[in-house]
Amino acid sequence: MAKIVVKQVKSTIGRPTAQRKVIAALGLGRIGKTREIEDTPAVRGMVAKVSHLVEIVGK
Repeated sequence: MAKIVVKQVKSTIGRPTAQRKVIAALGLGRIGKTREIEDTPAVRGMVAKVSHLVEIVGK
């Protein structure tokens, strides 16, 4: 299965609880942290929900 690298680029301060939970579920939590995650439709949906807080930096 393919993997993607997701990096948090903005803070969750002042963001709705749902967005904070998505960031936590992705294994992020602070600016600059990266995670290599399986590239599944569920993960892509999560990244889309917080696309203003994260970026995909690699595959």
